[in-house]
Amino acid sequence: MPAQSSTAHVAEVGRVCSRNVITIAPGEDIVAAARLMRTCHIGFLVVCEPTAAGQNRRVVGVLTDRDIVVAVVARDATPQSLKVVDVMTRNPLMVAEDCPLDAALGFMRDAGVRRVPVTGAREDLVGVMSLDDVVAQMAQQLTSVAAAYRGELRAERVARP
Repeated sequence: MPAQSSTAHVAEVGRVCSRNVITIAPGEDIVAAARLMRTCHIGFLVVCEPTAAGQNRRVVGVLTDRDIVVAVVARDATPQSLKVVDVMTRNPLMVAEDCPLDAALGFMRDAGVRRVPVTGAREDLVGVMSLDDVVAQMAQQLTSVAAAYRGELRAERVARP
């Protein structure tokens, strides 16, 4: 009986991305964004606005801790006078959850980013994929490879004592 392959599932962004996404509105204060990053121990916020229906989250930008350092701190700007919209990266790279993982990694490489918002069928935010997520997935696969080797050795010892 042939083994069932699950590579199609593993190779899609939606299977690798994190569904727990921290978002912020473009009109929020940059100080509030920095505090949110600190509280949540993250360096990446997805900037969203509600859609016309008000139910889904439409991505309008991303904000990184590096954005805050480069655009605010390094320029001696007054953080209290800035909003997220003033500092965020507009029109960020986004990938669909059914995008092949290798294609998404190519897009990320070309854009020079480590994290991307992931969108669903209606182009609403459903997750974020980071290079950390990809490495974790690869580690799981390597663990399976190592287990297969160990299983081969056990089977050999039983079959040929």
